[in-house]
Amino acid sequence: MAATATQKALAPDPVKADSKHYKVEFENDKVRVLRVKYGPREKSPMHSHPEIVAVLLSPHHSRHSFPDGRVQDMHGKPGDVLHMEATEHSPENATDSPMELILVELKR
Repeated sequence: MAATATQKALAPDPVKADSKHYKVEFENDKVRVLRVKYGPREKSPMHSHPEIVAVLLSPHHSRHSFPDGRVQDMHGKPGDVLHMEATEHSPENATDSPMELILVELKR
């Protein structure tokens, strides 16, 4: 789901909203690289991302809740690479195992 400029301004940055799960590994004027780690069944509050590329480091089953009430499940295996347009969401690890991934946020 593409976030509008207004939505993006209202939703907090994931690192500020949820520093337990999101850590900045690298940042420059073109990208920000985040390491994301969730324990079993852990969830983040609503936050926003610009366009992202994700690299899954562990088996992945996440559930994403969106401001309009939609819910979307995502699945993948270690090594899978996923792309998402800019979004505002509340993600959750939908498994009983830890989950880890690298998010590359694209700055425009």
